[in-house]
Amino acid sequence: MNKKTIVLLQDTKENAEELKNQFDKDGEYEVVGYTTDGISAIAMVAEKKPSILITDLVLFGYDGLTVLGKVRESDKNIKIIVLSAFCRDEIIHRAMSLGADYFIAKPYDFQILKDRLLDVNSKSVENIILENVKKENLEEKISKIFINVGIPPHIKGYSFLREGVKMAVNEPDIINNITKKLYPKISEKFETTPSKVERAIRHAIEVAWNRGRIDSINNILGVRAYIGAEKPTNGEFIALVADKMLLERA
Repeated sequence: MNKKTIVLLQDTKENAEELKNQFDKDGEYEVVGYTTDGISAIAMVAEKKPSILITDLVLFGYDGLTVLGKVRESDKNIKIIVLSAFCRDEIIHRAMSLGADYFIAKPYDFQILKDRLLDVNSKSVENIILENVKKENLEEKISKIFINVGIPPHIKGYSFLREGVKMAVNEPDIINNITKKLYPKISEKFETTPSKVERAIRHAIEVAWNRGRIDSINNILGVRAYIGAEKPTNGEFIALVADKMLLERA
């Protein structure tokens, strides 16, 4: 069976090559081209005629939204996934209105990306758009909370925290054994050590508090009022965000 083909359009050459290597290692899809330039990407898509385009938004030449619109105008069947750290509601809705099949927030999990590729290849564009407008996935909700409380996506603790919240949502009891279960599971996934996971998460929380967004944190979490220099423990912060996710699912 022929593999579905992909063109990658990312903000940096390093990110494009890293994503290409992940697909090459996985073996289920064939990357037929990659670039960081929006103008080149349009020509590449026209030449290679891939099944899928995965694009960032901040690019050289044309930006991702321009590329999205031009590619969709010329090819109604290509599947387009936006993979970007810019995940404000208005940006997501704009991308979807231009013809994106799915929007995934960075940092991302490669398995989540593969799951979304499976989704867009098995459902109509109209159904995917409706699903995205009505319901964000868990990763996107967690990412929005972290960004709003001031945890920057580029630090390691961001990814560790997000994984910890996901684990706590899917397995609530794990929060009661954070040192022996949660940290080791996160460290195994990211190929690091539990102690580094703990320190990185602590640093991420401290960054948020040092940015002085206490009111925003209290409003979003809505459980306990933090004042001054008072900060939650790693486990408490993960539990609070996980509880919020569980309540929103109810």
